[in-house]
Amino acid sequence: MKAILALNSGSSSVKFALYETQSSGLVLLFRGLLDLHATVGQFAVKDAAGKLVQDAGSPAVDSQADLATSLLDRVEQLLEGQELVAVGHRIVHGGPKYAAPVQIDAKIIEVLAQLTPLAPLHQPACLDPVRSIMVSRPKLRQVACFDTAFHHDLAPIYRRFALPLEYEARGIRRYGFHGLSFEYIARQFNQPDLRLVVAHLGSGCSLCAIHDGKSVNTTMSLTPLDGLMMATRSGSIDPGVLLYLQQSERVSAAEIEDLLYHKSGLLGVSGLSADMRTLLASSDSRAKEAIDQFCARIAEQTAVMATAMDGMDMLIFTGGIGEHSQEIRDNVCARLKWIGLSREGESVNADHRIAVRAIPTDEEFVIALHTIGVVN
Repeated sequence: MKAILALNSGSSSVKFALYETQSSGLVLLFRGLLDLHATVGQFAVKDAAGKLVQDAGSPAVDSQADLATSLLDRVEQLLEGQELVAVGHRIVHGGPKYAAPVQIDAKIIEVLAQLTPLAPLHQPACLDPVRSIMVSRPKLRQVACFDTAFHHDLAPIYRRFALPLEYEARGIRRYGFHGLSFEYIARQFNQPDLRLVVAHLGSGCSLCAIHDGKSVNTTMSLTPLDGLMMATRSGSIDPGVLLYLQQSERVSAAEIEDLLYHKSGLLGVSGLSADMRTLLASSDSRAKEAIDQFCARIAEQTAVMATAMDGMDMLIFTGGIGEHSQEIRDNVCARLKWIGLSREGESVNADHRIAVRAIPTDEEFVIALHTIGVVN
């Protein structure tokens, strides 16, 4: 039997899942997580039933490139008669060229590495394991699955910035991200003409308007900085602020990048923490302000996404915060009562009230699905 490894390297965690390919489809064997934010790196592997089968504590590695080889060694120990035929990777930015999964070679890595300025937190984290596996397992096929691909066919009015058209020809356009997550949710709802607004809320956050299973509009754009307020990222900001910081306060481009990616968002507003769980447990007024600003931006942009589809039938929360925080969902929904949200869990009613759901996403399944498609 053949096996596929889906590797999901993010800015704050590395998730993976091992699947066996059968005639009936993909069958989950094991799932694992390395939490890079933990004081002591948390590395755990569970079987398909959720039972812990490995807990390695802190891996004896200090980079994601080393981690990839270490992880492959562990995965191969779990295989019982199956042959690992390919590794599928979540690659955050595919740029204007890549609109579908592709088998990786050295030339493709070079092209993708040139996109690093558009996703400096994520692109290196995605590509380092690819390079490592290419060295340690040169015959093992690797497939790139792009977060931007789901949004590749946005209509011009949502794809283009209000800049001279020559800039789009240079690749400056709205790409969108979290596409693998949005694709998974879209696959769960294949009803014709269904209008979904999906809120992927985690360390990074974005919304997507999905109509008939396709992306219509989304909040992130050229980079994963745009749109919603996030853990440490600012989200949308007046570009005049950046011009002022550069011109009047002589703040360097590197300092502005650090401000926008690492010191803003929940952390910047609260001055306390980037972790939503910590803020929800705090009685500090700054924590409440950060939470309310976070939820207000989500509610505002939900209305924007609905406008792109002439309305919406369902609001879906996913991602770490979206799935697990009832308090955040309630806060957002309270701000959207005026457009007719139902209570969470209710079905869409005859009077067309908007249903609300919290659904776990599964990017690894989508990665594996695309990977086996390329391999076959």
